[in-house]
Amino acid sequence: MSEDNRMILLDANSLIYRAFYALPLLKNSRGQYTNAVYGFMNMLFNLLEKEEPAYLLAAFDLPAPTFRHQVYPDYKAHRQKTPDELGEQILLIKEILAAMQIKVIEKAGFEADDIIGTCCRQATAAGIDSLIVTGDADALQLISEKVKVALTKKGITNIDIFDSARVKEKYGLLPEQIIDFKALKGDSSDNIPGVPGIGDKTATKLLQKFVTLDEVLENTAALPGKKVPENLRLYREQALLSRELATICCHVPLDLHLSDYKRKTYDISRLKEIFTDLEFKRLLGKITSKLRTPSPTLPKKESGLIPLPLEGAEICEENLLLVAKKVATGKEIYLFFTSINGKELFKRKDVPDILALGIGEDNYYINLAENAATVEKLFSILQGALENLAIKKITSQGKFLCHYLLEEKGLVLPANISFLTFDVIIAAYLLKPDRKDFSLTTLAKDFLIISGTASEADIPCSPIFSLHLLRKLYHLLDEKISALTMEELMFNLELPLIPVLAAMERQGVAVDGKILKNMGEKAKEQEKLLRSEIYTLAGEEFNINSPKQLRVILFEKLKLPVIKKTKTGASTDASVLEELASQHDIVAKILQHRQLFKLRTTYLEGLSPLIDPLTGKIHTTFNQTVTATGRLSSTEPNLQNIPIRQKEGRLIRKAFIPGKKEWLLLAADYSQIELRLVAHLSEDEGLRQAFRAGQDIHQHTAAEVFHVPLDKVTETMRSRAKAINFGIIYGMSDYGLAQNLGITRQEAAEFIEKYFQRYPGVKNYLYSTIEKAKENGFVTTMLNRRRYLPEINHTNSNLRNFAKRMAINMPVQGTAADLIKKAMIQVAALLKKENLKAKMLLQVHDELVFEVPHSELDRTASLVKDTMENVIALKVPLIVDMKYGYDWLNMEIWR
Repeated sequence: MSEDNRMILLDANSLIYRAFYALPLLKNSRGQYTNAVYGFMNMLFNLLEKEEPAYLLAAFDLPAPTFRHQVYPDYKAHRQKTPDELGEQILLIKEILAAMQIKVIEKAGFEADDIIGTCCRQATAAGIDSLIVTGDADALQLISEKVKVALTKKGITNIDIFDSARVKEKYGLLPEQIIDFKALKGDSSDNIPGVPGIGDKTATKLLQKFVTLDEVLENTAALPGKKVPENLRLYREQALLSRELATICCHVPLDLHLSDYKRKTYDISRLKEIFTDLEFKRLLGKITSKLRTPSPTLPKKESGLIPLPLEGAEICEENLLLVAKKVATGKEIYLFFTSINGKELFKRKDVPDILALGIGEDNYYINLAENAATVEKLFSILQGALENLAIKKITSQGKFLCHYLLEEKGLVLPANISFLTFDVIIAAYLLKPDRKDFSLTTLAKDFLIISGTASEADIPCSPIFSLHLLRKLYHLLDEKISALTMEELMFNLELPLIPVLAAMERQGVAVDGKILKNMGEKAKEQEKLLRSEIYTLAGEEFNINSPKQLRVILFEKLKLPVIKKTKTGASTDASVLEELASQHDIVAKILQHRQLFKLRTTYLEGLSPLIDPLTGKIHTTFNQTVTATGRLSSTEPNLQNIPIRQKEGRLIRKAFIPGKKEWLLLAADYSQIELRLVAHLSEDEGLRQAFRAGQDIHQHTAAEVFHVPLDKVTETMRSRAKAINFGIIYGMSDYGLAQNLGITRQEAAEFIEKYFQRYPGVKNYLYSTIEKAKENGFVTTMLNRRRYLPEINHTNSNLRNFAKRMAINMPVQGTAADLIKKAMIQVAALLKKENLKAKMLLQVHDELVFEVPHSELDRTASLVKDTMENVIALKVPLIVDMKYGYDWLNMEIWR
């Protein structure tokens, strides 16, 4: 078959449902559910690679009633409400399909099946072969010489291709008999009644003998027995109605032509943007086309939108005195570092080639690799500017500036850690926290073009032109920050935090490479022992890391049940193995082997190359502008993600040690800060009283919900209470809670209802938060950090539900992030003020880690604990758990 003569028709809703239930509830770092999107897109890319169709369309159901509901109001009446976690992903998939330029069709009054049937008829008339991809066997009735059906089985990647012969083989019927088959036996999923007492086998036998439903109904007298003939006569009209409901309509009024389904070139830029936002790294690799980016050109002088001239003077020995005088008498200086090729610099180890220096409206630049004497004199001038708090210092590279000035140039930063006046990237982040790109050129396009102060043309990035952008962005964003009353957040939190994070990155955390190596060798030995035990249980040796070989052992040799299937056969992923672990000892050992292998390769061996040979430390990067909630993130490597739930994972912390002998690590961890914030914000007196009394909040919640005394709360009760306590923060639905606890959706809904009965203040708080978000279009933290939620009033319920979850989560998680940032700034200032040698090393969400001399332990611990617990006044106590030890694993409780 020629690929120019092939059409693929996707039953989108069916496939999306399959993908959602085939994968665990995956989320990106912003809390957006992605499992259905990921599963659907994997299926689609694999399908397109294999089939290479010339025509492609995706048919969707609409939530409105169809013509079948008019005929039979109870049609699909028993269907459960679509989980919010699934509904919000459907529009995301439509966005991706739009970026792929795949035709999406939906029609009021009709179902996706009807659209597919109509398009198949249209394609067949034009001599085009069609392949319907669906998870619904109803489509088998459409099979013909020109139409086949790819029916997904368990999961979504494993499909079974049906033609007439395959239908006959599996069902003993012809495709055109599928309608009557369903009319006789009914369909509980669609609430099609059928004929009582007739199931699959009886329906098949009747149609094999009489071919059609009409013939069956005409020949009831010839049927053996009493019950079946009687029911056929009694429920004759119901059978005919069921046939009408089961019949796919192939005459939907669609004003479309075959050319509308022709495959088109992807919008690569948009796809990359979506996949990056969803954090689909693997799917990014599926995009093979190249993104073309126009080369930047200098703006024309006649544009009149960007003030000219753009010239700048090179700093040399002859004009140093003039530069020094302008710096000393000026009110503001702009600093921008770049490489020769124009790359903006942000990381500690980035090497700048050029410094662009703006003094008021004057522009200068200097090549840092040339004329070392002039460069040193210039930085001596800048040292005076740093110390002069009357001179404003504006940049877009605050943290890099701190690193470079201290490490490379040896300058002394002012004792006042708020020496930076403005960082345009931090401001842009606060104004739009969902932003991904913070380059000056992008910020200029977003802010300056919108405000009418820059050219519509591509904005170039050269050192001098960057100063113009920096200057304009500063004045514009400063006004916006003030207009939104975010000065406290900008100038007293985020800007002072920059030098604190820079100091932590430079300090690094010491890691004992020998411990990592020894642990790695022990892990290898454990893996070897496990392999031996696995081979014994299997009765042969095989490659444990090979899904193909593992599949043979588990499902062919040991005859374990197949839980779900993939394109290549029975699945052996973690969720499947966890379900099978209780059925055979080999499965638990395979899971343990996998965990050890991952720990060894990712951490025990993966961290070693990242230890700086000069310092013996790992120097992570803390990112201020990544998460929409204001949380810091850690990269290169991610030290916030060291596993702690598994015993083997926790052992990795043993390798993290103080940087000096006789020093200690000190860890300060906020206790249940987010739940305490819920108690404060919700004003629920029951929740507040539990915290004031110092009770175990999960035990207290369990006692309240299950109506038992505290001492009668079981571990199961406490576990369920813990799930709902934390689920509330993330806007968890009954479906999400059911998945989390392994209970039915009805049980989860009842549990949530009981929870709200005991904590009415929490319920009222959640409701009022959502209502305020609807009114304002955003939510805020206690320190006025904003997160905009434009979808909160969207007509699409899926988008609304996602926005509601974010509205609930942001004020709590964002406030927690703000509090620990504020604590970091205050602690850093006090350590300096008290002349303590202790150093702050890490921030891991609600925990701060320090290294401290043994002699300063009590003084430092007392200072840290007191500062963190009093960083803000809440109506419940803030509690900080303090531990210390000679490594990050073996720590004792301080006092």
